[in-house]
Amino acid sequence: MAKRESIIVGLDIGTTKISVIVAEIKNEKTIDIIGIGTSPSRGLRKGSVINIESTVESIKRAVEEAELMAGVEIDAVYTGIAGSHIKGFDSKGVIAVKDKEVSKLDIERVVENAKAVNIPLDREILHVIPKEFILDGQDGIRDPLGISGVRLETVIHIITGAVTSTQNIVKCANRAGLQVIDIILQPLASSEAVLTQDELELGVVMIDIGGGTTDIAVFAEGCILHTAVLGIGGNHLTNDIAVGLRTPSSDAEKIKKRYGCALTSLVKDDETIEVPSVGGRPPRILSRQLLSEIIEPRGEEIFSLVSRELKKTGYEEMIASGVVITGGTANMDGMVELAEKTLDLPVRRGSPSNIGGLVDIVSNPIYATGVGLTLYAFSKGRKRDLPNGTLLSKIVNVGKVWIKEFF
Repeated sequence: MAKRESIIVGLDIGTTKISVIVAEIKNEKTIDIIGIGTSPSRGLRKGSVINIESTVESIKRAVEEAELMAGVEIDAVYTGIAGSHIKGFDSKGVIAVKDKEVSKLDIERVVENAKAVNIPLDREILHVIPKEFILDGQDGIRDPLGISGVRLETVIHIITGAVTSTQNIVKCANRAGLQVIDIILQPLASSEAVLTQDELELGVVMIDIGGGTTDIAVFAEGCILHTAVLGIGGNHLTNDIAVGLRTPSSDAEKIKKRYGCALTSLVKDDETIEVPSVGGRPPRILSRQLLSEIIEPRGEEIFSLVSRELKKTGYEEMIASGVVITGGTANMDGMVELAEKTLDLPVRRGSPSNIGGLVDIVSNPIYATGVGLTLYAFSKGRKRDLPNGTLLSKIVNVGKVWIKEFF
Protein backbone atom coordinates (compact mmCIF):
# COMPACT_ATOMS: atom_id res chain seq x y z
CA MET A 1 0.00 0.00 0.00
CA ALA A 2 1.25 3.47 -0.89
CA LYS A 3 2.27 5.79 1.94
CA ARG A 4 -0.19 8.59 2.65
CA GLU A 5 2.45 11.32 2.42
CA SER A 6 3.44 10.25 -1.10
CA ILE A 7 -0.05 10.47 -2.63
CA ILE A 8 -1.40 13.25 -4.90
CA VAL A 9 -5.03 13.13 -6.07
CA GLY A 10 -6.48 15.04 -9.02
CA LEU A 11 -10.25 15.60 -9.21
CA ASP A 12 -11.47 16.56 -12.69
CA ILE A 13 -15.05 17.81 -12.40
CA GLY A 14 -16.15 17.93 -16.04
CA THR A 15 -19.43 18.58 -17.79
CA THR A 16 -19.82 14.99 -19.04
CA LYS A 17 -17.67 12.99 -16.59
CA ILE A 18 -15.92 13.21 -13.25
CA SER A 19 -12.48 11.62 -13.01
CA VAL A 20 -10.33 10.94 -9.97
CA ILE A 21 -6.64 10.22 -10.61
CA VAL A 22 -4.46 8.91 -7.78
CA ALA A 23 -0.70 9.37 -8.22
CA GLU A 24 2.17 8.16 -6.06
CA ILE A 25 5.45 10.08 -5.88
CA LYS A 26 8.27 7.68 -6.81
CA ASN A 27 11.22 10.08 -6.66
CA GLU A 28 12.06 13.74 -7.21
CA LYS A 29 11.28 13.54 -10.94
CA THR A 30 8.48 11.05 -11.54
CA ILE A 31 5.06 9.95 -10.33
CA ASP A 32 3.13 6.73 -10.95
CA ILE A 33 -0.61 6.60 -11.58
CA ILE A 34 -1.95 3.93 -9.20
CA GLY A 35 -5.72 4.52 -9.24
CA ILE A 36 -8.45 5.82 -11.53
CA GLY A 37 -12.14 6.41 -10.89
CA THR A 38 -14.74 7.80 -13.29
CA SER A 39 -18.43 8.58 -13.06
CA PRO A 40 -20.91 10.27 -15.42
CA SER A 41 -21.37 13.93 -14.53
CA ARG A 42 -24.97 15.08 -14.26
CA GLY A 43 -24.79 18.34 -12.33
CA LEU A 44 -22.76 20.67 -14.57
CA ARG A 45 -23.42 22.84 -17.59
CA LYS A 46 -20.62 24.46 -19.60
CA GLY A 47 -18.16 23.72 -16.81
CA SER A 48 -20.21 25.30 -14.02
CA VAL A 49 -22.16 23.52 -11.27
CA ILE A 50 -25.94 23.73 -11.68
CA ASN A 51 -26.95 20.88 -9.35
CA ILE A 52 -25.00 20.39 -6.13
CA GLU A 53 -26.47 17.04 -5.06
CA SER A 54 -26.00 15.34 -8.44
CA THR A 55 -22.40 16.54 -8.62
CA VAL A 56 -21.66 15.35 -5.06
CA GLU A 57 -23.02 11.87 -5.80
CA SER A 58 -20.94 11.64 -8.98
CA ILE A 59 -17.80 12.69 -7.09
CA LYS A 60 -18.44 10.08 -4.38
CA ARG A 61 -18.80 7.27 -6.94
CA ALA A 62 -15.60 8.26 -8.76
CA VAL A 63 -13.68 8.55 -5.46
CA GLU A 64 -14.85 5.12 -4.28
CA GLU A 65 -13.72 3.53 -7.54
CA ALA A 66 -10.30 5.22 -7.35
CA GLU A 67 -9.86 4.22 -3.69
CA LEU A 68 -10.54 0.57 -4.48
CA MET A 69 -8.05 0.52 -7.34
CA ALA A 70 -5.31 2.45 -5.52
CA GLY A 71 -5.80 0.85 -2.10
CA VAL A 72 -5.69 4.23 -0.32
CA GLU A 73 -8.20 6.46 1.43
CA ILE A 74 -8.77 9.77 -0.37
CA ASP A 75 -9.57 12.82 1.75
CA ALA A 76 -7.78 15.70 -0.02
CA VAL A 77 -7.59 16.62 -3.71
CA TYR A 78 -6.42 19.12 -6.28
CA THR A 79 -9.32 20.06 -8.50
CA GLY A 80 -9.65 21.90 -11.79
CA ILE A 81 -11.84 24.76 -12.88
CA ALA A 82 -13.06 25.78 -16.32
CA GLY A 83 -16.12 27.40 -17.85
CA SER A 84 -16.99 30.44 -19.91
CA HIS A 85 -16.58 32.64 -16.79
CA ILE A 86 -12.77 32.21 -16.90
CA LYS A 87 -10.92 35.31 -18.14
CA GLY A 88 -7.21 36.01 -18.56
CA PHE A 89 -5.33 39.28 -19.09
CA ASP A 90 -1.81 40.71 -18.80
CA SER A 91 -0.62 43.27 -16.27
CA LYS A 92 2.69 45.08 -15.70
CA GLY A 93 4.52 46.11 -12.55
CA VAL A 94 7.73 48.02 -11.77
CA ILE A 95 9.82 48.59 -8.63
CA ALA A 96 13.24 49.91 -7.64
CA VAL A 97 15.63 47.14 -6.59
CA LYS A 98 16.63 47.75 -2.96
CA ASP A 99 20.21 46.49 -2.75
CA LYS A 100 21.13 46.72 -6.46
CA GLU A 101 20.86 42.94 -6.67
CA VAL A 102 17.50 41.24 -7.23
CA SER A 103 16.37 39.29 -4.18
CA LYS A 104 13.44 36.97 -3.59
CA LEU A 105 11.67 39.84 -1.83
CA ASP A 106 12.14 42.09 -4.88
CA ILE A 107 10.53 39.44 -7.10
CA GLU A 108 7.60 39.16 -4.71
CA ARG A 109 7.24 42.96 -4.57
CA VAL A 110 7.19 43.46 -8.33
CA VAL A 111 4.65 40.67 -8.80
CA GLU A 112 2.46 42.19 -6.07
CA ASN A 113 2.81 45.56 -7.82
CA ALA A 114 1.61 44.03 -11.11
CA LYS A 115 -1.29 42.34 -9.30
CA ALA A 116 -2.59 45.70 -8.06
CA VAL A 117 -5.42 45.94 -10.60
CA ASN A 118 -9.12 46.46 -10.13
CA ILE A 119 -10.95 43.14 -10.04
CA PRO A 120 -14.78 43.15 -9.89
CA LEU A 121 -16.18 41.98 -6.56
CA ASP A 122 -17.81 38.94 -8.17
CA ARG A 123 -14.46 37.69 -9.52
CA GLU A 124 -11.41 36.15 -7.85
CA ILE A 125 -7.79 35.76 -8.98
CA LEU A 126 -7.06 32.08 -9.64
CA HIS A 127 -3.52 32.26 -10.98
CA VAL A 128 -0.77 34.85 -11.27
CA ILE A 129 1.82 33.65 -13.78
CA PRO A 130 4.96 35.74 -14.44
CA LYS A 131 5.62 35.78 -18.19
CA GLU A 132 8.92 37.69 -18.14
CA PHE A 133 11.04 40.06 -16.09
CA ILE A 134 12.78 43.19 -17.40
CA LEU A 135 15.83 44.47 -15.55
CA ASP A 136 17.19 47.91 -16.51
CA GLY A 137 15.63 47.57 -19.97
CA GLN A 138 16.92 44.02 -20.57
CA ASP A 139 13.86 41.93 -21.39
CA GLY A 140 13.30 38.20 -21.73
CA ILE A 141 14.57 37.35 -18.24
CA ARG A 142 12.79 34.36 -16.70
CA ASP A 143 14.43 34.32 -13.28
CA PRO A 144 16.13 37.58 -12.24
CA LEU A 145 17.21 36.29 -8.79
CA GLY A 146 20.78 37.42 -7.99
CA ILE A 147 21.20 39.61 -11.09
CA SER A 148 22.49 43.15 -10.51
CA GLY A 149 20.24 46.05 -11.47
CA VAL A 150 18.23 48.99 -10.17
CA ARG A 151 14.86 48.89 -11.98
CA LEU A 152 12.86 45.65 -12.10
CA GLU A 153 9.75 45.26 -14.23
CA THR A 154 7.51 42.25 -14.86
CA VAL A 155 4.69 41.20 -17.16
CA ILE A 156 2.29 38.74 -15.54
CA HIS A 157 -0.73 36.84 -16.80
CA ILE A 158 -3.67 37.07 -14.40
CA ILE A 159 -6.41 34.45 -14.65
CA THR A 160 -9.70 35.19 -12.89
CA GLY A 161 -12.91 33.26 -12.37
CA ALA A 162 -16.35 33.85 -10.91
CA VAL A 163 -16.28 33.62 -7.12
CA THR A 164 -19.55 31.66 -7.05
CA SER A 165 -18.27 29.04 -9.51
CA THR A 166 -15.17 28.48 -7.38
CA GLN A 167 -17.24 28.28 -4.19
CA ASN A 168 -19.61 25.74 -5.75
CA ILE A 169 -16.76 23.45 -6.78
CA VAL A 170 -15.27 23.59 -3.28
CA LYS A 171 -18.71 23.02 -1.76
CA CYS A 172 -19.30 19.92 -3.89
CA ALA A 173 -15.91 18.46 -2.96
CA ASN A 174 -16.44 19.24 0.75
CA ARG A 175 -19.87 17.59 0.77
CA ALA A 176 -18.28 14.52 -0.79
CA GLY A 177 -15.92 14.39 2.20
CA LEU A 178 -12.91 15.91 0.44
CA GLN A 179 -10.64 18.79 1.34
CA VAL A 180 -9.60 20.95 -1.63
CA ILE A 181 -5.91 21.78 -1.42
CA ASP A 182 -5.88 23.99 -4.50
CA ILE A 183 -7.96 24.89 -7.53
CA ILE A 184 -6.08 24.85 -10.84
CA LEU A 185 -7.19 26.14 -14.22
CA GLN A 186 -7.87 23.08 -16.36
CA PRO A 187 -5.90 24.21 -19.45
CA LEU A 188 -2.83 24.73 -17.24
CA ALA A 189 -3.27 21.26 -15.80
CA SER A 190 -3.81 19.62 -19.19
CA SER A 191 -0.71 21.32 -20.60
CA GLU A 192 1.42 19.63 -17.91
CA ALA A 193 0.23 16.25 -19.17
CA VAL A 194 0.24 16.58 -22.96
CA LEU A 195 2.81 19.21 -24.03
CA THR A 196 6.53 18.60 -24.50
CA GLN A 197 9.24 21.02 -23.41
CA ASP A 198 10.20 21.64 -27.05
CA GLU A 199 6.61 22.65 -27.86
CA LEU A 200 6.49 24.98 -24.87
CA GLU A 201 9.72 26.66 -26.01
CA LEU A 202 8.94 26.92 -29.74
CA GLY A 203 5.32 28.01 -29.29
CA VAL A 204 2.18 25.88 -29.22
CA VAL A 205 -1.59 26.17 -28.92
CA MET A 206 -3.32 23.60 -26.74
CA ILE A 207 -7.02 23.07 -27.46
CA ASP A 208 -8.84 21.01 -24.82
CA ILE A 209 -12.27 20.07 -26.23
CA GLY A 210 -14.39 18.99 -23.28
CA GLY A 211 -18.07 18.23 -23.05
CA GLY A 212 -19.33 21.74 -22.31
CA THR A 213 -16.39 24.02 -23.13
CA THR A 214 -13.30 24.27 -25.30
CA ASP A 215 -10.24 25.58 -23.44
CA ILE A 216 -7.46 27.40 -25.31
CA ALA A 217 -3.95 28.01 -23.98
CA VAL A 218 -1.07 29.60 -25.92
CA PHE A 219 2.51 28.92 -24.83
CA ALA A 220 5.87 30.17 -26.11
CA GLU A 221 9.39 30.48 -24.69
CA GLY A 222 8.43 28.17 -21.86
CA CYS A 223 5.58 30.24 -20.41
CA ILE A 224 1.87 30.82 -20.95
CA LEU A 225 0.94 33.79 -23.11
CA HIS A 226 -2.84 33.62 -23.33
CA THR A 227 -5.84 31.68 -22.04
CA ALA A 228 -9.45 31.62 -23.22
CA VAL A 229 -12.53 29.45 -22.79
CA LEU A 230 -15.20 28.93 -25.47
CA GLY A 231 -18.72 27.95 -24.42
CA ILE A 232 -18.92 25.13 -26.96
CA GLY A 233 -17.81 21.51 -26.75
CA GLY A 234 -18.56 17.86 -27.42
CA ASN A 235 -22.11 18.06 -26.04
CA HIS A 236 -23.02 20.37 -28.92
CA LEU A 237 -21.96 17.64 -31.35
CA THR A 238 -24.16 15.16 -29.46
CA ASN A 239 -27.15 17.53 -29.62
CA ASP A 240 -26.62 18.09 -33.34
CA ILE A 241 -26.59 14.32 -33.94
CA ALA A 242 -29.71 13.81 -31.80
CA VAL A 243 -31.63 16.43 -33.78
CA GLY A 244 -30.17 15.59 -37.20
CA LEU A 245 -30.72 11.83 -36.93
CA ARG A 246 -33.89 12.09 -34.79
CA THR A 247 -32.53 9.81 -32.07
CA PRO A 248 -32.42 10.06 -28.23
CA SER A 249 -29.46 11.99 -26.77
CA SER A 250 -28.08 8.90 -25.00
CA ASP A 251 -27.99 7.01 -28.30
CA ALA A 252 -26.58 10.06 -30.08
CA GLU A 253 -23.64 10.06 -27.63
CA LYS A 254 -22.96 6.35 -28.31
CA ILE A 255 -23.16 6.90 -32.08
CA LYS A 256 -20.78 9.85 -31.83
CA LYS A 257 -18.18 7.85 -29.93
CA ARG A 258 -18.45 4.70 -32.06
CA TYR A 259 -19.02 6.02 -35.58
CA GLY A 260 -18.31 9.76 -35.47
CA CYS A 261 -15.94 11.27 -38.03
CA ALA A 262 -15.21 14.99 -38.20
CA LEU A 263 -14.20 15.01 -41.88
CA THR A 264 -16.69 13.67 -44.44
CA SER A 265 -14.00 13.03 -47.06
CA LEU A 266 -12.50 10.31 -44.82
CA VAL A 267 -15.74 8.24 -44.78
CA LYS A 268 -16.33 5.58 -47.45
CA ASP A 269 -19.50 5.82 -49.54
CA ASP A 270 -20.79 2.36 -48.56
CA GLU A 271 -20.41 2.68 -44.78
CA THR A 272 -23.70 2.50 -42.84
CA ILE A 273 -24.80 2.80 -39.21
CA GLU A 274 -27.86 1.63 -37.26
CA VAL A 275 -29.72 4.54 -35.66
CA PRO A 276 -32.31 3.97 -32.88
CA SER A 277 -35.55 5.89 -33.34
CA VAL A 278 -37.68 7.83 -30.86
CA GLY A 279 -40.96 6.58 -29.40
CA GLY A 280 -40.49 2.86 -29.93
CA ARG A 281 -40.21 3.09 -33.71
CA PRO A 282 -37.88 0.56 -35.37
CA PRO A 283 -34.21 1.51 -35.85
CA ARG A 284 -33.05 2.84 -39.24
CA ILE A 285 -29.99 2.12 -41.36
CA LEU A 286 -28.35 5.38 -42.47
CA SER A 287 -25.16 6.38 -44.25
CA ARG A 288 -22.17 7.15 -42.01
CA GLN A 289 -21.47 10.05 -44.35
CA LEU A 290 -24.74 11.65 -43.20
CA LEU A 291 -23.46 11.48 -39.62
CA SER A 292 -20.17 13.06 -40.66
CA GLU A 293 -22.00 15.84 -42.52
CA ILE A 294 -23.71 16.72 -39.23
CA ILE A 295 -20.50 16.67 -37.19
CA GLU A 296 -18.14 18.50 -39.58
CA PRO A 297 -19.82 21.96 -39.53
CA ARG A 298 -19.79 22.04 -35.71
CA GLY A 299 -16.14 20.96 -35.64
CA GLU A 300 -15.31 23.69 -38.15
CA GLU A 301 -17.12 26.20 -35.93
CA ILE A 302 -15.02 25.23 -32.90
CA PHE A 303 -11.71 25.57 -34.76
CA SER A 304 -12.85 28.77 -36.52
CA LEU A 305 -13.54 30.33 -33.10
CA VAL A 306 -10.08 29.20 -31.97
CA SER A 307 -8.57 30.82 -35.08
CA ARG A 308 -10.44 34.05 -34.38
CA GLU A 309 -9.16 34.04 -30.80
CA LEU A 310 -5.57 33.57 -32.01
CA LYS A 311 -5.87 36.43 -34.49
CA LYS A 312 -7.27 38.66 -31.76
CA THR A 313 -4.27 37.99 -29.51
CA GLY A 314 -1.66 38.52 -32.23
CA TYR A 315 0.30 35.40 -31.25
CA GLU A 316 -0.21 33.59 -34.57
CA GLU A 317 3.40 34.06 -35.64
CA MET A 318 4.74 32.60 -32.37
CA ILE A 319 3.17 29.16 -32.80
CA ALA A 320 6.11 27.42 -34.46
CA SER A 321 5.32 23.88 -33.29
CA GLY A 322 1.62 24.03 -34.18
CA VAL A 323 -1.42 22.78 -32.28
CA VAL A 324 -2.13 20.00 -29.76
CA ILE A 325 -5.76 18.93 -29.33
CA THR A 326 -6.87 16.96 -26.29
CA GLY A 327 -10.00 16.17 -24.31
CA GLY A 328 -12.55 13.45 -25.05
CA THR A 329 -13.70 14.92 -28.37
CA ALA A 330 -10.11 14.83 -29.68
CA ASN A 331 -10.45 11.03 -29.92
CA MET A 332 -12.93 11.31 -32.79
CA ASP A 333 -11.75 10.16 -36.23
CA GLY A 334 -10.91 13.07 -38.51
CA MET A 335 -10.66 15.66 -35.72
CA VAL A 336 -6.91 16.15 -36.22
CA GLU A 337 -7.34 16.45 -40.00
CA LEU A 338 -10.24 18.93 -39.63
CA ALA A 339 -8.17 21.06 -37.24
CA GLU A 340 -5.26 21.13 -39.70
CA LYS A 341 -7.59 22.09 -42.53
CA THR A 342 -9.33 24.88 -40.58
CA LEU A 343 -6.34 26.32 -38.69
CA ASP A 344 -3.75 25.75 -41.45
CA LEU A 345 -1.26 24.54 -38.83
CA PRO A 346 0.30 21.16 -37.98
CA VAL A 347 -1.88 19.36 -35.42
CA ARG A 348 -1.39 16.32 -33.20
CA ARG A 349 -3.57 14.54 -30.67
CA GLY A 350 -2.28 14.97 -27.10
CA SER A 351 -2.38 12.17 -24.52
CA PRO A 352 -0.85 12.18 -21.01
CA SER A 353 2.86 11.34 -20.90
CA ASN A 354 5.86 11.62 -18.54
CA ILE A 355 4.17 9.31 -16.03
CA GLY A 356 4.51 5.74 -14.79
CA GLY A 357 2.10 3.19 -13.39
CA LEU A 358 -1.19 2.66 -15.24
CA VAL A 359 0.16 4.22 -18.43
CA ASP A 360 -1.86 2.05 -20.82
CA ILE A 361 -5.12 3.17 -19.24
CA VAL A 362 -4.47 6.90 -18.78
CA SER A 363 -2.70 7.45 -22.13
CA ASN A 364 -5.96 8.81 -23.49
CA PRO A 365 -6.98 12.44 -24.11
CA ILE A 366 -10.01 12.02 -21.82
CA TYR A 367 -7.65 11.80 -18.82
CA ALA A 368 -5.50 14.81 -19.80
CA THR A 369 -6.92 17.13 -17.13
CA GLY A 370 -7.02 14.56 -14.31
CA VAL A 371 -3.44 13.42 -14.87
CA GLY A 372 -2.39 17.03 -15.46
CA LEU A 373 -3.74 18.07 -12.05
CA THR A 374 -1.43 15.57 -10.32
CA LEU A 375 1.54 16.60 -12.48
CA TYR A 376 0.88 20.31 -11.87
CA ALA A 377 0.67 19.76 -8.10
CA PHE A 378 3.84 17.65 -8.17
CA SER A 379 5.70 20.25 -10.25
CA LYS A 380 4.67 23.17 -8.06
CA GLY A 381 5.55 21.21 -4.96
CA ARG A 382 9.14 21.12 -6.20
CA LYS A 383 9.21 24.80 -7.24
CA ARG A 384 8.11 27.16 -4.53
CA ASP A 385 10.32 30.12 -5.40
CA LEU A 386 7.76 32.45 -6.98
CA PRO A 387 4.81 33.77 -4.97
CA ASN A 388 1.75 31.59 -5.45
CA GLY A 389 -1.26 33.53 -6.66
CA THR A 390 -3.79 30.71 -6.60
CA LEU A 391 -7.06 31.22 -4.82
CA LEU A 392 -7.07 28.30 -2.44
CA SER A 393 -3.48 28.92 -1.35
CA LYS A 394 -4.74 32.17 0.14
CA ILE A 395 -7.90 30.93 1.82
CA VAL A 396 -7.14 27.35 2.87
CA ASN A 397 -4.20 27.50 5.28
CA VAL A 398 -4.83 23.97 6.46
CA GLY A 399 -4.32 22.77 2.91
CA LYS A 400 -0.96 24.55 2.78
CA VAL A 401 0.28 22.78 5.87
CA TRP A 402 -1.04 19.42 4.65
CA ILE A 403 0.67 19.55 1.28
CA LYS A 404 3.99 20.75 2.76
CA GLU A 405 4.09 17.43 4.59
CA PHE A 406 4.14 15.70 1.23
CA PHE A 407 7.36 17.18 -0.08
